[in-house]
Amino acid sequence: MSKPAGKFVGLGAFAAVSLILGAGLGSVYISPAGILRALFGGGDDSTRALVLSLRLPRVALAFLTGAALAAGGTVMQSALENPLASPFGLGVSAGAGLGASAAMVAGASGGVLGALVMPAAGFVGAIVAVLLALGLARVFDKRVSGVTVVLTGMVLSLFFSAIMDLMSALNPEYAQRIGLWQMGSFAAKGLRGVLILGPVLAVCLFIFIARAPELDLLTFGDEQARSMGLDPGRSRRSLIITVAVLTGTAVAFSGVIGFVDLVAPHVARRIFGARHRVTLPAAAILGGSFMTLCDLAARTVASPREIPVGAVTALMGAPFFMYVFFRKGAR
Repeated sequence: MSKPAGKFVGLGAFAAVSLILGAGLGSVYISPAGILRALFGGGDDSTRALVLSLRLPRVALAFLTGAALAAGGTVMQSALENPLASPFGLGVSAGAGLGASAAMVAGASGGVLGALVMPAAGFVGAIVAVLLALGLARVFDKRVSGVTVVLTGMVLSLFFSAIMDLMSALNPEYAQRIGLWQMGSFAAKGLRGVLILGPVLAVCLFIFIARAPELDLLTFGDEQARSMGLDPGRSRRSLIITVAVLTGTAVAFSGVIGFVDLVAPHVARRIFGARHRVTLPAAAILGGSFMTLCDLAARTVASPREIPVGAVTALMGAPFFMYVFFRKGAR
């Protein structure tokens, strides 16, 4: 067995353990054997309902969301030549939050219709945010360099967050819901998010892996990419829009969750190297496993109360962000 293949076997085992723990641990413990029996129609009715209706949809959505954010972060860091770049920093998450908050304040978040309007509003907000960031970056820099895109995204992210804070202040009856959505949660999401996010993740990940040679070139800088016949600005724009579709879909169902898109790509590169054909699927699996474990911590650490999963990822990701930042500065 080759070295990368052996690493993927270990990564697959880590992902399997995280999924089993996520499905088995909680207010009621369910053994791995009990999970398997429930999957194949065995066991008692209450255990089967708990596994199939609550635990597995939640664990699956957490894993897919983490994988989507990690894959998006990997592409962003390479396309923008910045180890601190991420969809969260570009304003995708803040744009999705603003769209969902606007739907709440407009009174479109209740009932069956609200279950569809909220994700749709979040998705639209994410796409508008990234298109606005790219448009402004092009105004200030015709080449659409990575630095310009990152700075524009950061400014827009702060601006959107300020608008959400203003919405909360002017509509106190929605303040708690907006605040909770901004911190992310996988509670009571059902299978709808899994059935939508799963295919979107598969298609976008296929596109990213197919364009892995472009990403490899972009990591060496625009001059090197041009010398190899690649238009860096056009490639960067199309990749970022694809990332926005992927992460916007993920955030639309889970709420705003940060740092997964920063941590997982760095760990994947450290273990698997810089080749995107290998790093992208590795980062996706790592991100999904990390998110699953963070969600497990969110619902068990302070049981019976639940901590927003975004708070858990921030507590673990913020020190990592500082490590990457200061290590880069030292170099």
